[in-house]
Amino acid sequence: MSEKTGVLAGTWETIKTIVYALLIAGIFRTLFFQPFWIPSSSMKDTLLIGDFLFVNKMAYGYSYASCPSIRVPALGIDIGADDFCGWMQGDNDRLLGSEPERGDIVVFRHPVDGRDFIKRLIGLPGDRIQVTDGVLQINGEPVQIEAAGVFSETFEPQGPQGSMPRCSNGPVGLGGECLKTRYTETLPNGVRHDILDIGEQGLDNTGVYTVPEGHYFFMGDNRDNSTDSRVPQTARGVGFVPLADIVGRADRVMFSSAGRSILAFWTWRGDRFFEKLE
Repeated sequence: MSEKTGVLAGTWETIKTIVYALLIAGIFRTLFFQPFWIPSSSMKDTLLIGDFLFVNKMAYGYSYASCPSIRVPALGIDIGADDFCGWMQGDNDRLLGSEPERGDIVVFRHPVDGRDFIKRLIGLPGDRIQVTDGVLQINGEPVQIEAAGVFSETFEPQGPQGSMPRCSNGPVGLGGECLKTRYTETLPNGVRHDILDIGEQGLDNTGVYTVPEGHYFFMGDNRDNSTDSRVPQTARGVGFVPLADIVGRADRVMFSSAGRSILAFWTWRGDRFFEKLE
């Protein structure tokens, strides 16, 4: 074998290895677990900006939304799950898996623009959902809430996007202590979780939302800073989410970084590694 032939053979083996690795990674991400970074504050204090988790795709079975999406705005790349698996769209159903349960933390595709969102499942098909004076009502009954102290964070840019937190004790100067009132909310099925409140807001009082068959109603735990099902389905609102748009369930934080880059090891939150979500 000549030296040139040997080089070509080695190059071809390297290409095959890369292709096989990408195929295996794609299959793993499609069928089992999808990595997900928390980019916004809508699920504080359950999830913080910079938390990294794997979404369990086996929990609810599979639909077109189970296929991966690739978005790199800086390179103009925007390939959605429907681009890969649009042939699976049509019926609002899933293959295998079980029904989502109230209180689950769920990743789903935005019904309008296809972005991945993560929220808590509040309303099941047929439920009547309303918010009155900041208290969640399900089928005409207010959920139980109890005071759980305050949530404190530093008023400074957070995450790669450099977003600023909202505070109940505002205005707060840069580097100051930003506070939110915290409550523990108990859903009708017994799921308990914390929610945050920064004061009277427009979505503290809503009309009644009746969840259609085959759809679900989602809300963020950071109730006054969450775009969710309380806002009608538009490019900004979420509205009712079809079963087919659900990607999977979030069960545990694997890693967390408070900085603008994962490489800034001094900003890693060691106390959140492998933390179970509730």
